[in-house]
Amino acid sequence: MNKIILASASPRRRELLEQLGVEFEIIPSQVEEKMKSMEPSRMVMELSEIKAEDIYNRLSQEEKELSTVIGADTVVAFEDQVMGKPQSSSEAIEMLSRLQNNTHQVYTGVTLIFRKGPGKVPSKISFFEKTDVTMYPISSDEIAAYVNTGEPMDKAGAYGIQGRGAAFIKEIHGDYNNVVGLPIGRIYQ
Repeated sequence: MNKIILASASPRRRELLEQLGVEFEIIPSQVEEKMKSMEPSRMVMELSEIKAEDIYNRLSQEEKELSTVIGADTVVAFEDQVMGKPQSSSEAIEMLSRLQNNTHQVYTGVTLIFRKGPGKVPSKISFFEKTDVTMYPISSDEIAAYVNTGEPMDKAGAYGIQGRGAAFIKEIHGDYNNVVGLPIGRIYQ
């Protein structure tokens, strides 16, 4: 069986892979995230591919023969505008103010790079998963209090569905784990 390498330092992605009970190694990609597309589905696939290729290309020839590299990237999109991780508290407040009482989309792009046997050409599979998320109305005081916890600062769209941000989620249509950061069911399949 191939060794699995996650090209991400995300603690949420790590936790999701741990749920599957598979052994894996974490080698975070440090590559600069330059994308050509501004369309959310293409953007996340491009970024996941850049990350997976960065790590795959750093492996020794022997490691390449025995490894599957998983690259992933997640963004939130609302009214055709992509929202990444907020750079400041004020940006987090702005994002949450726009998302509250509305439905937005969470896109995660995934790229898997692996070889189907010794000496074979590497195979690459890239896909994206999209989940619709609807938030309850949230008061400006609630938003400020949530941002002050610090939780929103390292999350696309400025909220964590698996943390305190869960209190603001009215409903989702699609893969919950995709919103957390990795559609593990689809990866496993």
